[in-house]
Amino acid sequence: MDSDRKRGREDTPRQRIQGELRELRQLRELRAREGVRPQRPEPGTGRSRLDQPRAARRGLIPMPTYDPEAFGRLSERIARFLGTGRFIVWMSVVVIVWVVWNTLLPTVVRFDEYPFIFLTLMLSLQASYAAPLILLAQNRQDDRDRVNMEQDRARSDRNIADTEYLTREVAALRQGLGEVATRDFVRSELQSLLKELDDRREAPDRV
Repeated sequence: MDSDRKRGREDTPRQRIQGELRELRQLRELRAREGVRPQRPEPGTGRSRLDQPRAARRGLIPMPTYDPEAFGRLSERIARFLGTGRFIVWMSVVVIVWVVWNTLLPTVVRFDEYPFIFLTLMLSLQASYAAPLILLAQNRQDDRDRVNMEQDRARSDRNIADTEYLTREVAALRQGLGEVATRDFVRSELQSLLKELDDRREAPDRV
């Protein structure tokens, strides 16, 4: 046993790796004899490589795809048209023509007798489609308003930071200018110096 320990200590990393590979081969041969095959990912499942995202599973019934942005723009156009006076005028004209057609014209050409069930159905259908479209347009507008508010808040924060920086700079300049000699101070100092020189010149003459 001591000799095995000494031999294990004397093994190099290369020999240890070769020993592990040999054990893996023996284990694989043993599994192959027992009939156990290693599970391999099937091609096309998206799980053969870890550096690629897994493909989305397709349902039994293929769902139709659409562009959310294009549908949102269409809903905004419809909602904008529904909120105009033109839509109210055209809708009123259609309802009046419908009622007059099915009331005053002969019975043969009437297609919706009183109480105008088909007209009620059409108006209900129009309202049931208009409400979700208006809500969708409002949600898109709310999203835009939220983004604009965030941008305005960020812009105002930058403006406040710039204003504070400029205020500190102006205060530093004022403090620095307080220590700088002004023109009047320099003039008064020069005048006092000239006066002192004149006094010194006049002193020997007096003596």
